[in-house]
Amino acid sequence: MSVDFESLQPVLDALQDGVFITNGEGMAITINHAYERITGLQRHKIVGRHVSDLVNNHVISKSVSLEVIKERQPVTLVQTVMGDRKILVSGNPMFDSQGRITQVVLNVRDVTELLRAKHAEEQLEQILNKFEQYNNALPDKEAHPGLLVGNKTRACYALARRVAPTKVKILIQGETGTGKTQLAQYIHQESDRASNPFMALNCAAMPEGLIEAELFGYVPGAFTGASSKGKAGLLEVANGGTLFLDEIGDLPLALQAKLLKVIEDNKYLPIGGTKLKSTNVRIITATHHDLTAAINEGKFREDLYYRISVLPLKLLPLRQRQEEILPLFEHFLAQFCEQYECDRSLTSEARELIIQHAWPGNIRELINTAERLVVSTTREEIDVADLPGTLRYINTSTSDVFGGSLKEQVQALEARLIESAIQQYGTTRSAAAALGINQSTLVKKRQTLRNENKVSS
Repeated sequence: MSVDFESLQPVLDALQDGVFITNGEGMAITINHAYERITGLQRHKIVGRHVSDLVNNHVISKSVSLEVIKERQPVTLVQTVMGDRKILVSGNPMFDSQGRITQVVLNVRDVTELLRAKHAEEQLEQILNKFEQYNNALPDKEAHPGLLVGNKTRACYALARRVAPTKVKILIQGETGTGKTQLAQYIHQESDRASNPFMALNCAAMPEGLIEAELFGYVPGAFTGASSKGKAGLLEVANGGTLFLDEIGDLPLALQAKLLKVIEDNKYLPIGGTKLKSTNVRIITATHHDLTAAINEGKFREDLYYRISVLPLKLLPLRQRQEEILPLFEHFLAQFCEQYECDRSLTSEARELIIQHAWPGNIRELINTAERLVVSTTREEIDVADLPGTLRYINTSTSDVFGGSLKEQVQALEARLIESAIQQYGTTRSAAAALGINQSTLVKKRQTLRNENKVSS
């Protein structure tokens, strides 16, 4: 039985869902007003054309009608129209008495907004996961160790507080473990961005490809192994807040050029992307390297250096702010006592050794040592015998402190500092970073000092 689609057209046009009808061979018979509205396609340009022609000319991404004809059963697919609109198409075959397909009726709904909402939900979930991964908790500024003691550190924090509300670019300089991340957090906390994210990335902690993906993110299918959903980079996650780039001196040159674009234009391109994204993020950088020397060696871009270091802030190593060592140590000792529900105090002899220790790992080493003593000692008073071996090398006898020539004493001190750092950090690479020298320099110096010690003995 033939169907008079001309008389049926007013009924089809009254439907809210789009309708597309083809014959049993895939030739378009008619569409309704809703289909025109949803897709932007006009009836006179569709009717009479074979659906394969629409696919070949990229009008639609795939043909549900042909799938229905092939499978001889209902088929539902998501179809792309004119390259951007996403529609949900359900096709149903109509059979004659001989079992032949006479028509395929397609029911169409626009799911573009639904898919956008789903994508937004996935992006939100990704951002929340990123917050959890990077631990967005900020320290209590009233209890911040940098504000507790020491005129040198207090002056640095006072300047940081004055410039925090401005947009000035800040470069924090200091050895590993001096508290550069804590200072960056403090600046964020004192700025008008405090209610927005603070995110941190160590540029020396991962290879170039991973840094780029972490920083800029990537679009779906950007590279082999990439997530099919893509990934939001820190420039997107930290939008409206602060992004702290630690060890900026280790950022590869290719990424330095991309970072310069972000700083100058507040725009970036995700990996595999074709459209620039905008970001409103404050970038604070830090390094333990001498960046001017790195510029001379061709390892750091001069234009980037002057962009990020409008205001340099210097954090001195603990050995240069000796008056802060004991108050800081006792501050963290009290914190860990509260955490582990115990009481610990230092004898005067233990205090003296703690003050005299060079602390090559700076505050990080100091915190680790305080926690170690709290959990490892059984008596309330912590004495010299309880201290790690690296803290017990100073002896009050004159022969030990002043024995030998100046050169011999300097060599002995160097050897102790190197061994102390290796014991603290476990590897020569980490120890070298803590001491602010290259790994190869540390290894050579260690071997030289050992050889000279063998000769002298």
